[in-house]
Amino acid sequence: MNAEIIAVGSELLTPHRSDTNSLFLTAHLNGMGVDVVYKTIVGDDRARLTETIALAWNRSPMVITIGGLGPTEDDLTRECAARALGRSLMKEASLVESIESRFRARGMHMPEINLRQALRIDGAAILDNPKGTAPGQWIEQGGKVLMLLPGPPRELEPMFLAACLPRLRELVPKAALATRVLRIVGLTESAVEQLAAPIYTQYTNPITTILAAPGEVQLHLKGFGESMGAAEAGVSELLPRLEQAIGESVFSIDGASLEEVVGRELHARHASIAVAESCTGGLLAERITKISGSSNYFLGGVVCYSNAWKSKWLNVSSELIEAHGAVSSSVAEAMAEGVRRRSGATYGVGITGIAGPAGGTVEKPVGLVFIALAGPRGTAVLEKHCYGERELVRWQATQSALDMVRRAIAKERHLAAPRS
Repeated sequence: MNAEIIAVGSELLTPHRSDTNSLFLTAHLNGMGVDVVYKTIVGDDRARLTETIALAWNRSPMVITIGGLGPTEDDLTRECAARALGRSLMKEASLVESIESRFRARGMHMPEINLRQALRIDGAAILDNPKGTAPGQWIEQGGKVLMLLPGPPRELEPMFLAACLPRLRELVPKAALATRVLRIVGLTESAVEQLAAPIYTQYTNPITTILAAPGEVQLHLKGFGESMGAAEAGVSELLPRLEQAIGESVFSIDGASLEEVVGRELHARHASIAVAESCTGGLLAERITKISGSSNYFLGGVVCYSNAWKSKWLNVSSELIEAHGAVSSSVAEAMAEGVRRRSGATYGVGITGIAGPAGGTVEKPVGLVFIALAGPRGTAVLEKHCYGERELVRWQATQSALDMVRRAIAKERHLAAPRS
């Protein structure tokens, strides 16, 4: 079974509000094996909202509207849903009493406009709203269902859990949805597609979606079945094939972030890390330390923007900086070795670059970053050209730094493995 979600409200079409309710609903629907195939945001416009609900009702077995159930003139969902389904609206006496009693309990007089919330679509079941005055509505017809839910999350969430989920369990065929996310670093979206598409296009179940994210590419696998075991079967077959084709660029198959993966590896090997950052301004340290338990492997970091601090705290010689410039492979190498030596860490990371938007030259443009990793087997330096605004450059630089650590640990593990 699949579903559509329609979020109603002109405020959701501005930069000031975003729809988070659909994420809550999607999580619960996916847990029942229901695939959300369409999400729409519609402003407070009668014609467009009526058309959107009618279209969704004609093509999907489950439609959920969010918002537009308030008492004001721009709360149009009841009216538009009734028109879309060709049904009438009628005032429900029990709802009038319920709304009036809520106002009386607060010692307030109910404005006349609140009676709009007592309008029920013909044939609809009322969904109680213990957190507000806007009741929801549930309509079933020919194996289809339309749910009208309020917009405020504090009202929508308890209504959906208490009034909708029990009904859905009776209505939705027993099914399961299994998901898995492969996260990939160091390859472009097109490169991943070239490696993965010949494999995943052989399958109609699971479905694979490729997504680009800052500093990484993700493959989302979604398998369907009558049971979780059946849904997992296809995913479990496809997953290792994709992992093998893409190779060591896959850093996670369980959705874990790169800093989580690196943290696990450092902790497992009883290794430690310290960082020296210039253009990333502490972002690498922040990412590492946001993981619970990072104190087991993160010793500390230095944010050294000025050349004087590079020399004072990391023993980077002024002659080296003068000869090669602060943004150079030589200085990144000296920073990594300096912070490793000073901290006693297993691994030391040094990052220097030009995050922009100012400071670039023809020889050293904005986005040029040098990342060095000093470890037990010496020091490696990566020259990277990052693209985008300042924050994106900084993020890509830390992503590459974490990936260098991940790959170095993997190499150590491989070298330490017993030979057969």
